[in-house]
Amino acid sequence: MKISNNDKTLDLSEPQIMGILNVTPDSFSDGGKFNQQDAAVKQALQLIDDGATIIDIGGESTRPGAALVSLDEELKRVIPVIKAIRQVSNVWISIDTSKAEVMKQAVAAGADLINDVRALSEEGALEVAVKADVPVCIMHMQGQPKNMQDNPNYVDVIDEVCEFLDTRITECINAGIKRENIILDPGFGFGKTMEHNFRLVNKFSQFLKFELPLLAGLSRKSMFDHLLGLKVDERLASSLTGALLCAQQGAHILRVHDVKETSHMLQVMQAANTY
Repeated sequence: MKISNNDKTLDLSEPQIMGILNVTPDSFSDGGKFNQQDAAVKQALQLIDDGATIIDIGGESTRPGAALVSLDEELKRVIPVIKAIRQVSNVWISIDTSKAEVMKQAVAAGADLINDVRALSEEGALEVAVKADVPVCIMHMQGQPKNMQDNPNYVDVIDEVCEFLDTRITECINAGIKRENIILDPGFGFGKTMEHNFRLVNKFSQFLKFELPLLAGLSRKSMFDHLLGLKVDERLASSLTGALLCAQQGAHILRVHDVKETSHMLQVMQAANTY
């Protein structure tokens, strides 16, 4: 399995690491650390050196209760950083946004992938993604960031996430997106309780039935606090464990803050599978 954009191809036969780069003042884990261009580019290069093959750039926090960011502000945050990274690296760049205009300008600036927590449901997003003709990651979320954790409720979280993804795949393809350009994300922490999140981990392999690349993004999520009482900066071991469990069940992309440690974990897993 692979994803491609123009003359670039990323082999997904082994799990790839997507390094998180939040150029925001309020993201739950690293808000404010990299919202200046020089710091953001330096961090991107460090993530690449540590083993990331994709850099996921976000200019609007989607943590529970997060406030919306204006279009102009989001563009001001992400576009200069994308351009600056592209000048010094050919790494895959992902734009983490739900706004159509941000997607359009980000791809024009050098982004290779659109990562949308709202699964291209916002006005104009689907049309922009079709015209951009780049891989897209569509994620399941119950509710919106401002209210998604108020009272998440499912009869069966696996069935309902699968049903949503199946419907959205069809809608994307009917709009003109190539099936081979679609990546799926079950949305850990987005409108899910701790129990829902660990159910997704336990049954992650069920999403392989779509025969599309799968992204697992549970790095430093509050599910580990709810289980173990851990602050954000104490969740490395639990995040690595969650990522490992997903990788063992077929995750193709791991979206993480701690790239070096995740790379080491994957090397150990791959060695164990080899010898």
